[in-house]
Amino acid sequence: MPSFVGQKFADAGAAVKKLVSKPVEVRSAYSDVPLASDHAGWAVCFQTPAAGAPVEQASTVELSLVAPGRPCPDKAGAVLVPSKAPAASATPAVPKPKTSPPTDGGSTGGDTGGSGAGSSAYYKTCADARAAGAAPMRRGQPGYRSALDKDQDGIACDK
Repeated sequence: MPSFVGQKFADAGAAVKKLVSKPVEVRSAYSDVPLASDHAGWAVCFQTPAAGAPVEQASTVELSLVAPGRPCPDKAGAVLVPSKAPAASATPAVPKPKTSPPTDGGSTGGDTGGSGAGSSAYYKTCADARAAGAAPMRRGQPGYRSALDKDQDGIACDK
């Protein structure tokens, strides 16, 4: 998969169409900024699968975009304008997981392709993630870990 980060969606989307048969999935890189209906001039901040990853004709490609003049967030789904409401009243973006990560110091198979920004969401199995309403999870999103991404396409619990 080539790197599309930094490119305008018009160019990146056209290149993706040559690689895969499915339509490219696009979303705003900020959870509180809606994607404009005309987003051809928006820039790519994040992509799944990651640059350098193998891609097949039937792969799903997701691009997270920002409006012209806006910086990319540190992680996909970040908030551009923090709420002025007290943090205690804020609703979490992802339901709380029903399981806890291992406490034996062992590896949890963490996300190898994202920022690893300290997400507290952890799902032992895809069934747990589905029960919490968090599946599918994309690389860089809370709860994603490569152990749940069986085909290593950047989308965990998608099948």
